Amino acid sequence: MQKRKWLSKKRKEIGKTQEEIASAAGIKRAYYSQIELGSRSPSVVVAKRISKIIGCDWTNFFAVDCSEKVQK
Repeated sequence: MQKRKWLSKKRKEIGKTQEEIASAAGIKRAYYSQIELGSRSPSVVVAKRISKIIGCDWTNFFAVDCSEKVQK
């Protein structure tokens, strides 16, 4: 998975630490860090909690950058 740079940027824009976001979302900081790094994906419930805290659309967590290259 790719690092969720948008999530880190948004968190910093609102002046919150990973610990603050994780605590408000009811998850451990290590789990939040893994979500931000892209090594884990949150459940829909957790994605909605984090999105509400940082002010983004929860579906951003599940967006996939895909190639439009035609398969042979």
